[in-house]
Amino acid sequence: MTDYRLTSLAKSLPDTVPFVGPETQERARSRLFDARLGANENVFGPSPTAVRAMAETQHWMYGDPESFELREALADHNGITPDMIVVGEGIDALLGYLVRIMVAPGDAVVTSDGAYPTFNYHVAGYGGVLHKVPYRYDDHEDAVALFKRAAKVDAKLVYLANPDNPMGTALSGAEIVEALEYLPDGTLLVLDEAYLECATQNIALPLPLDDPRVIRLRTFSKAYGLAGARVGYAMGAPGLIRAFEKVRNHFGMNRAAQAGALAALEDQTWLRSVQARIAASRNRIAEIARKNGLRTLPSHTNFVTIDCGSGPEFAKAVLNEIVARGVFIRMPFVAPQNRCIRISCGRPAQLDILTEVIPLALRAAELR
Repeated sequence: MTDYRLTSLAKSLPDTVPFVGPETQERARSRLFDARLGANENVFGPSPTAVRAMAETQHWMYGDPESFELREALADHNGITPDMIVVGEGIDALLGYLVRIMVAPGDAVVTSDGAYPTFNYHVAGYGGVLHKVPYRYDDHEDAVALFKRAAKVDAKLVYLANPDNPMGTALSGAEIVEALEYLPDGTLLVLDEAYLECATQNIALPLPLDDPRVIRLRTFSKAYGLAGARVGYAMGAPGLIRAFEKVRNHFGMNRAAQAGALAALEDQTWLRSVQARIAASRNRIAEIARKNGLRTLPSHTNFVTIDCGSGPEFAKAVLNEIVARGVFIRMPFVAPQNRCIRISCGRPAQLDILTEVIPLALRAAELR
């Protein structure tokens, strides 16, 4: 059998994935990277108590399909009730579930042009129609423009990441509240807060977590250092959270991931130590950039976006030269943000390698 009976929608989609992983690149290069600074992973790792909890997990049992203990702990941590929380296999999976319950073929969805592509991937997979708004001149997402476009196209969802990926910038919670004046009735704000614990100041939206206009998504992949475990959660009004039960994979959360996330949440001392190391790493990346004549964008994440000072061709050449020298990094995909490269926070030894590589890469890119 060679003519598989795919749906017409599936047949229309391109053969693509949102990201090419560093492992894929390493296989193509036939060697490992010397420094892995492109996936926004927390190289400082999870709490030792989380590591122990995962190691001691009884893997012969399925994970609790309700993630009961983790949801109870998250509810207590956030001052809400468990019926306002759904746990899933990272924010990526939760975005997929959300799009599945909200977006039918032809429904309008709004996002920023160049924002996190996995959301777009899910929207396309369910037949939604994406409408895109450019970033502001200062490389921040434009909440007012997003919400106005949502009103114009009668969008089901509007996506906003705060702090932002891939630029690392952030809006204040007050700015988003002011912008909500333009959010039309019937449009849900999908607020991706994956990097919230990395922010240099409190930028959380100062509204009740059950505000029916907003669903907030958070993760244990970044500041908590559990990217490999795939644990995310969404918070919103109970009626909306209940709808996830119709479509989510109830055994998608493995038992070790639940145990690790619970232990990580309980070790806020470790989290604070990681936040300090992220801040120190951001500062060092910025200093490396300055010494090479490059400008950095203010970062509220565990990565730093560097303006290469020229067009996308030069930025791409710089990226290629850095990667060729054994350092995995990435760059934004869409103009004008694709004049930049993006470097994840690293340990001192990794940043030592970066210090040596960047001037060589810049010189090589200039000679192209």
